[in-house]
Parts: sequence; C-alpha cells; structure tokens
Amino acid sequence: MQIHLVDGTYELFRSFFGAPSSKDAHGREVGATRGMLRTLLALLEPGRADGGATHVAIAFDTVIESFRNQLFAGYKTGDGIDPALWAQFPLAERAARALGIVTWSMIEFEADDALATGAARWASRADVERVVLCSPDKDLAQCVGAKVVCLDRRRKTTMDVDGVRAKFGVEPASIPDWLALVGDTADGIPGVPRWGEKSASAVLAKFRRLEDIPDDAKTWGLSVRGADALATSLRERRADAMLYRTLATLRTDAPLAESLEDLEWRGADRAALVDLCAELGDADFVSRVPRFR
Repeated sequence: MQIHLVDGTYELFRSFFGAPSSKDAHGREVGATRGMLRTLLALLEPGRADGGATHVAIAFDTVIESFRNQLFAGYKTGDGIDPALWAQFPLAERAARALGIVTWSMIEFEADDALATGAARWASRADVERVVLCSPDKDLAQCVGAKVVCLDRRRKTTMDVDGVRAKFGVEPASIPDWLALVGDTADGIPGVPRWGEKSASAVLAKFRRLEDIPDDAKTWGLSVRGADALATSLRERRADAMLYRTLATLRTDAPLAESLEDLEWRGADRAALVDLCAELGDADFVSRVPRFR
C-alpha cells in the first residue's frame, strides 16, 4: 500500500500561477481552485503514470501564521499574498473534500507539519510500502527515509534518501540544521551570516548537528573556504541558529484524527461536487470523475 500526502497550499499556489484565470458568475477569481481540482483528479485517476493513488490526504494552511510566529517575529505571514489567491483557500478546501479526499485544515500547525505527522505515523506500519509526500518543499526533505519519499509532481521527480544527500549534501535528519545555517526566505528564516549552501553541507556532512560544530574551525578537520569567519559567525549567533533550527523542524504531533483506513479514496461526494462545480462554472468536470461514494 502507498499513501499520498499532498501539500494543498503548494498545489493551490501552483495552480494560481500556472492555470488559466477564471471567474465565477459573481466575478470572483476561481481559476486556481479549478486548476487544483484537475491536478488532484490526475493523482486519483487509474491508468495514469502519475495517478492511481488509493490512500490520500491533503493539508492546507488555513491561516498562514502558526505557533512559529510566536517564537520568531520575522517568521512568514500572509502579508503579500495576492488577495485573489488568498480568497480561494476556503474554496480549495471545499473542493478537496467534495472530491472525497481527507482534508486537513491547519491553524496552529502548518500544512507541512500535518504531512510530517502522517509520514511518521504511517511509515512505521508493516502494511505500508511507501509514503509519498507530494511537494517540492525542501522542508519536507527531513521526513525522507526508508519508506518515505518526496514527489515533485510538476517536474515528475522523486527524492529518496540518496536524493536528499545528492541535492543538499547532508542526511535528511540534518535538513533543519542546514536550513538554520543557510536560511529559508520563503519561511522568513534569515540564516547565519556568511554561511552558504556549500559550506553548510560540508560542515554538517561531518558534524550533522549545530551543537556538534566546534567553535574553533581549526578543529574541524575540513577544508572549507573562509572557515575561521564561518566559525566566528556561528559562535556569535549560535543561539539564533538553534532557534532557526526549531523553526525549520517539522512537528510530528499535529492533531490528525483520521486512521489509515480513513485515507482510502472511495470516490467523490457527487452532490457536493455538482454544487461546487456549478459554482465554479465548471460543470463538465463532474463527468471526468471515475468514482462516487
């Protein structure tokens, strides 16, 4: 059995910037929701190379702010999100539910925390062959393991443990430490001055964790450009780096009520989907759905 856990926030963003614009009868922009419905249906349709998913859940950032904003004032907020996109979040969640997909609306936690929780919970089961995290978000690379992979559906690439090592130069468990040093502009994590991807990869490949990196670069036993300056920067900002790692570390205790059996896709809710598609001005979509409950 394979489980597909989908980053709904990413799918909606991707559709907003990639799918054609479309307005409903009231002039409201709904193109991203229409596009997202099609990408989700493609995941479910049997016979497609990238389809045939049997057990699926999708997570949305119902609000952009989370508990991390209480830890760090600079953490990402909803500021700057196009209002035409932001207004479609409730509609997108309705669409996923109408399609019959278990939908997690995250408020205190983030969508990525829900995916990380699901991966940790179900990868340990003997009857689960693989958990597929459907997102290119580099944060999720920390979840990759023997039975967990990340799938970039747009590029049609899958990243396993070897793929994480090849892309980031570190083990999956060191991804939060790597992000703490390098920073993550999408999440508002500034990183540690002077540290870049190559230097962070080289040092963490040996020491793995921030707290294990010595203050004195002469003890590193590594040939890293500007090592003394890097060591000084980390020494002066180690407390900040530890906070950034906390921000980058995905939680695996998000409150997910569903069991694995609940994730089995049994078909769309015909009445809800018909009503939604009429609202979206996309009634033809219903005829493409292969199964209804």
